[in-house]
Amino acid sequence: METALEAPTPPTDPRAHLASPVTRAALRIQHVMLEGVRQRLSEQGFTELLPPVIGPVTDPGARGAKQVDVDYYGHRYKLMTSAILYKQASLTAFDKIFCVAPNVRLEPLETSSTSRHLAEFHQIDVEIAGASREDAMAVAEGVVEHAVRRVVERAPHELDALGRNPDAFAALLSGTGFERRTHASAVRDLHAMGHPQNADAEIDWAGEALLSAKADLPFFLTDYPKGSRGFYDKEDPGHPGRLRNFDLLAAEGYGELCSGGEREHDYGTIIARMRETGENPAKYAWYLKMVREGIPASAGFGIGLERLTRYVSGTHSVWQASAFPKVPGTVTP
Repeated sequence: METALEAPTPPTDPRAHLASPVTRAALRIQHVMLEGVRQRLSEQGFTELLPPVIGPVTDPGARGAKQVDVDYYGHRYKLMTSAILYKQASLTAFDKIFCVAPNVRLEPLETSSTSRHLAEFHQIDVEIAGASREDAMAVAEGVVEHAVRRVVERAPHELDALGRNPDAFAALLSGTGFERRTHASAVRDLHAMGHPQNADAEIDWAGEALLSAKADLPFFLTDYPKGSRGFYDKEDPGHPGRLRNFDLLAAEGYGELCSGGEREHDYGTIIARMRETGENPAKYAWYLKMVREGIPASAGFGIGLERLTRYVSGTHSVWQASAFPKVPGTVTP
């Protein structure tokens, strides 16, 4: 019988994939988590919105992922790689919003071997007006803890079917909180392990896995260098060159679950940051118009739903947490 921890081949037959007991158990766990996330955020005063799938511009992206163009009545639009710009804009209507946002990114072919990348995936996206990075981290930690607790309590049979021991979450559910570490300290740790991590870049995929494998519960990495992220992550005014942002990494080698931080909302600063990163401000006309007219300061994050499902279910590959997975380079329905 197929087990969750084998290194399976990405599916090309949707019937066989959907009939797999691993797929069914992982998707039931995902369903239980989504119920819990929606309940928790709604009780905390968040409004759920339905984000767009296409738009004139999207998050510029990173790490070699390519955007997908579509013909929108003679105009070149984009499939959303991230809801970030629309999340900021939505705060002109509501102070606290969330969505389960579809994302499409043509990831580099080499990501097909990381077990953590899909070309089409979903994020639990959250944005909070007037919030700090620490506020957003607290919400993200609460969401993950609540989702895991709900699965342990309400889906024990699915965990058992996948061979996932609930004791793996004992530290996470103990209430001690997630550790906070800086990007600089993570770079030092990786260098000590012999991993050649660039101190001015995001932690690479192999580095994330190394750091994650040493942990017994999720942990935050903060203070990424300015050039490593997009124009919308706010620079720390007290520490030029550092961003007021964070990543959340899972334990047991599962790697990154979430990225977030405080958002830049000053028009002049955003224009300057766009130019620093090689972006053409003219492409962002609708967004910059809203910024110029005034959008709230905010902080937020996006949790990869399939990645969170993979971690909680203990499956080998992130595509096992998707009903119709799109693995980079694999042609599939």
